[in-house]
Amino acid sequence: MIMEKKRMDCPSLPPGWKKEEVIRKSGLSAGKCDVYYYSPKGKKFRSKPQLSRYLGNTVDLGCFDFRTGKMMPSKLQKSKQRLRNENLTINKGKPDLNTALPIRQTASIFKQPVTKVVNHPSNKVKTDLQRATEQPRQLFWEKRLKGLRVSAITEEVLRTMELPKGLTSVGPDTSDETLLAAIASALHMSSSPITGQTTSAAEKNPAVWLNTSQPLCKAFIVTDQDIQEQELKVIQARRCLEDALMADGLARAAESSRDSEDKAA
Repeated sequence: MIMEKKRMDCPSLPPGWKKEEVIRKSGLSAGKCDVYYYSPKGKKFRSKPQLSRYLGNTVDLGCFDFRTGKMMPSKLQKSKQRLRNENLTINKGKPDLNTALPIRQTASIFKQPVTKVVNHPSNKVKTDLQRATEQPRQLFWEKRLKGLRVSAITEEVLRTMELPKGLTSVGPDTSDETLLAAIASALHMSSSPITGQTTSAAEKNPAVWLNTSQPLCKAFIVTDQDIQEQELKVIQARRCLEDALMADGLARAAESSRDSEDKAA
């Protein structure tokens, strides 16, 4: 293919930019002219988007004609008018004065109006915020804690706590150890009151009707007698702690006095 090349300066671009016109002399596309641009460093550009990405904000190519290499006043005027109209549209906005119902856009022989549905006080959709934010977890996951034992610092296995008489487990093959782990987990991980499974349907089919925010036990009621017994246990534990602290303080005082006597001797 025979081609004729002409390279010239482009005054519309920064100094050093060249415009090249390649005219095809033979073939099916004879007479067609291809336009290219060269940067001062010799980089070749084949389209206006490439030129815009390279120059960036240094040159406004909005009214630049890639074929002729000139700034077109008509394009500049249209660009300014378009920007002015966009600013007016953003600031003012278009008022929607049409009160007619929208037309259904699905494929149909006859145009059917869209029925407007509004909220009704007796038909509210309630969302459980706790379930929306809480990650899903496996049912009866507390059973995986079965068989685990707690050890002290001395590697001595601690005795398992005994549950009150009013607590009854719910679920398949649920032992007292599993129930204890479930209640302890609920006390540490949940901020809601612990009431147990309040629905009777959970006893028949716990896999369907189980309340996952409550431990695996039947609903129970805390009586005044239970509160009094717990208060007595707390008072007794505080007295034992007080005696232990006093004994520790006396032992430390005796040890410090012996150390001072040894230093004096």
